[in-house]
Amino acid sequence: MAKLAQALAHHASAAGAQVAMRDGRRSLTRSELAGWVGGVAHDLGPAPETVGLYGSNSVEWAVAFLAASAAGKTIVPIPVFFSEGQRSHLIRDAGIARVILTDGQSSDGFSGSVPVYRLAERARAGLPAQARDGGLIIYTSGSTGNPKGVRLMSGQALWSSETLAKAIGASSEDKYLSVLPLPLLLELICAIMIPVLVGGSVHYDGVVAQSVGIGAASNIAEAFDRARPTTSVLVPQLLALYAGQLAAAGARPPAELRFVAVGGAAVPQALSRTARELGIPVFEGYGLSECSSVVAVTRPGAFREGTAGQPLPGLEVIIEDGEIVVQGPSTMDGYLHGGAAPRRWRTGDAGSLDPDGFLTVYGRLDNLIVTPYGRNLSPEWIETMLVGDPRIGACVMCQAGEPARLTVLLIPSRLGEGWFRAAAEKEIAALVSRACEPAPDYACPQRAAVISREDASRQGLFTSNGRPRRAEVQRYLQDKVPTFEVQR
Repeated sequence: MAKLAQALAHHASAAGAQVAMRDGRRSLTRSELAGWVGGVAHDLGPAPETVGLYGSNSVEWAVAFLAASAAGKTIVPIPVFFSEGQRSHLIRDAGIARVILTDGQSSDGFSGSVPVYRLAERARAGLPAQARDGGLIIYTSGSTGNPKGVRLMSGQALWSSETLAKAIGASSEDKYLSVLPLPLLLELICAIMIPVLVGGSVHYDGVVAQSVGIGAASNIAEAFDRARPTTSVLVPQLLALYAGQLAAAGARPPAELRFVAVGGAAVPQALSRTARELGIPVFEGYGLSECSSVVAVTRPGAFREGTAGQPLPGLEVIIEDGEIVVQGPSTMDGYLHGGAAPRRWRTGDAGSLDPDGFLTVYGRLDNLIVTPYGRNLSPEWIETMLVGDPRIGACVMCQAGEPARLTVLLIPSRLGEGWFRAAAEKEIAALVSRACEPAPDYACPQRAAVISREDASRQGLFTSNGRPRRAEVQRYLQDKVPTFEVQR
């Protein structure tokens, strides 16, 4: 990723006094950023090794990433939302020699003796004359406990950054608001790599990012008003929160805002329409870590509601037996400690392409439900409809009970907790029925149950980054958990 250091040096030379990044504690010009990155890269030294990055969204985290990149290290972001056991596994599995704490946090969360580099403002130094290409390993939490490493050692993230920047028209005039945790690959690309490549600026809101990481509510509208960005990336739950806050206040987003990518899960069409009516320029996309985060995205001039957009130029996306298959320069080298990945990556996601090349994603193939009447059903289709209601923070649909019936487990959002506590079962059933109105009868939940976010966590029903553990949910619902009827 030597190109990042080259771009950093170029923009520092061209307009060194312009602000490159800021957070709630400090602001750095392009020249200051290049100097600090050079100093830390010098401290790290040229020896090839694997280093970990740990901390909240901040200028320091970005400096650490850029310095490790310039020094030719293999970089492993360590999500703060991973459990202690997951972090310990990650450190051992990746063979990390140093953990860089970017924001003054201690290493108490790590098991064993791990050398720690506490990032501080070092003496300024020039960027390495010849920055070395390192690599990137992204750990996915998976659905079974221990995270696994995705090897992006051949410039995949850089290719995705450059290609995505061109697709969305990113420029030095852009100001990006970072509200998702930086260890998420899409956020790392959009909040560090693209701004450095094009010479844009970034505002890191560590408070909102921390709230997102632990699944808590935040004042996202205030964050947008404070930073007044041109671009940002949100997950659907955060978009719903932002739209709800704007609607409640009778407000509009900043006039400068031109592009809000929404990823991580499907966006309910009703939410997408509501957000656009409020003035939020929403563009949905699709990707996965194994393909360096971005496979397709809607963008100005190439937008079709209900789809994830067209594939990035340079990627070949086809549908084989209903499965999305990707080939191109962004596919991973393979999983850590595993063999090389095939050139044609079978994503495991069900989807279709229309005649104009717009991709529609239905859900995971291995989540497919076959109803007693022989219908094939992607539960994500119905779950997306349900989370379009801002009172529902998450939900999982599966077959449960005797006889097996479509049953949905509802987790209230922070905004909806009070409503669910006060609501009678028939009111909750009516909410479910209304949310699923666009779906045919055979696809709709017949029964429902409610669980709090805290209880769902204690039961181990979700991964650390919020993905449902469907087998655990099904066992939970089978274990004589009270459910109630949902009538169409």
